[in-house]
Amino acid sequence: MENINTVRAINGNHKEAVVQIKGMKKFFGKKKVLTNITMDLFKGENLVVLGKSGQGKSVTIKCIVALLSHDEGSLKVFGQEVKGLKDDELKLLRTKVGFLFQSAALYDSMTVRENLEFPLTRVLRSTDMDMINQRIEEVLEGVGLLGAIDAMPSDLSGGMRKRIGLARTLILKPEIMLYDEPTTGLDPITSREISELILEMQKKYKTSSLIITHDIACAEITGDRILVMNDGAFIAEGSYKELESSPNDLVSSFFK
Repeated sequence: MENINTVRAINGNHKEAVVQIKGMKKFFGKKKVLTNITMDLFKGENLVVLGKSGQGKSVTIKCIVALLSHDEGSLKVFGQEVKGLKDDELKLLRTKVGFLFQSAALYDSMTVRENLEFPLTRVLRSTDMDMINQRIEEVLEGVGLLGAIDAMPSDLSGGMRKRIGLARTLILKPEIMLYDEPTTGLDPITSREISELILEMQKKYKTSSLIITHDIACAEITGDRILVMNDGAFIAEGSYKELESSPNDLVSSFFK
């Protein structure tokens, strides 16, 4: 892999790794999906994993929150080995890690307000309605959709549903955000708006973010650092400008 001085510092300051993956492999039957993944996500950075569909990007982040179990290697989040965590430990970990699915995964039968109440009442077990309403209004205002608080998901555009999905993820104030193809299915203008919103939310909530995408514009806008994935392995690492001039034809093809 083209390792451009493996990053141990962001913006000139040393950063601790909140996610550490070493030699991770994943199989589906006899098919090897992840061949030998090694990466760190540092506190406070936006790390982009760039690659075409079907290369193992989404599998990687699903392993981080144990939606899938990796077969070999080490995967640590906040210094804890994910594999082998007890149920209560895993539930606690997941409250600290937000996951924005490609589809936004809103509950169609619930209003926007009810979708946002759900994680607070079911995960945090909160009954403090003043706190709940304050949190809901705060995150909706953050994504620019306070006026949609009583709308149904079916009344929202694709971009609006992405924003509400992001708001619902952020309402638990996670320390890590995982974005699975956040701009898929959106027009270029809306895609740019969502990418810029990811940056705004990182600054506001001080999150560490891992962004899975095949959208080069999203990678350019959001990424402090980019890893390029192909056939279940990372083949290059660097900033957008560094990778744009890569001598590797496969890497440079993303930037044409």
